[in-house]
Amino acid sequence: MALDEATRSFLAQLAESGQPPLHEMEPEQARSLTAALKEMYGPGPDMASAETRTIEAPGRSIPVRILVPHAQPRAVIVYYHGGGWVIGAIDEFETLGRQLAEKTGCAVVLVDYRLAPEHRYPAAVDDAWDALVWADGQVEEIAGRRVPLIAAGDSAGGNLATIVCQKARRGGPIVSQQVLVYPVTDCDFDTASYTDPENQLMLSRDTMIWFWDHYAPPEARSNADACPARAGDLRGLPPAVVVTAEHDVLRDEGEAYAKALENAGVPVAHRHFEGQMHGFFTMVNLLPGSAQAIDFVTDEIRRHLDGLG
Repeated sequence: MALDEATRSFLAQLAESGQPPLHEMEPEQARSLTAALKEMYGPGPDMASAETRTIEAPGRSIPVRILVPHAQPRAVIVYYHGGGWVIGAIDEFETLGRQLAEKTGCAVVLVDYRLAPEHRYPAAVDDAWDALVWADGQVEEIAGRRVPLIAAGDSAGGNLATIVCQKARRGGPIVSQQVLVYPVTDCDFDTASYTDPENQLMLSRDTMIWFWDHYAPPEARSNADACPARAGDLRGLPPAVVVTAEHDVLRDEGEAYAKALENAGVPVAHRHFEGQMHGFFTMVNLLPGSAQAIDFVTDEIRRHLDGLG
């Protein structure tokens, strides 16, 4: 299926700007480009409270933004933003976080993990884990009582959400559900979705190689906390919500991970969005496909929480 009209129009506007592709930029230049998109998303719904705090960890600080929609949140969602571990910041994802909070009735904690190449693997993983542990310890303060903990993220953030769920299974916070939006789960650049010419859009094969080269050396990529598809046994992981996009170089690995979870007995709600490209989920108020995917994710979160009684 071809890209939807809204996406084609958006890509045409980008092309008219004359900006080079991300993989031809320096990281700071790429960060400024994605930061400029923030103004297109709008402010998002009002919250009962929205505050930024700092998690103190050994030798570093991790900023988090806590969005609470009302006095009795149903759960706490720890959300890791995308950006190939190189770009992205919590300010750019606040509108998305506010929508997730309003639509689910959950508090959302946006995590500003360290970025590469200034902080290479496993810095982002370490920050993601410390943020999950911190959030688990703050659930009662954030929600007023003990409520479920959910790990979520898109793209590289989906990678981090996947990894912290695998790590928590071995000993750590109890994660009630994982939400993986077109997650990075492997580093095979020769899958059909990676090599499809129709998928070389905002995120291309060359851009993913650029991200990986900034983030993790080749010898580290066989580790499960870099490529979670290589973890082997996936039994006992939390129920998963998985979103994939048709025109996305990461499509095949996201679908393969969803299937591997199902084969391991993990409940999976997977939806493949036709006519969409990588990044569509976070383009709130900009692409209609974003609203549809957010509705799917938030419906699944509410359904899961309803089932807990």
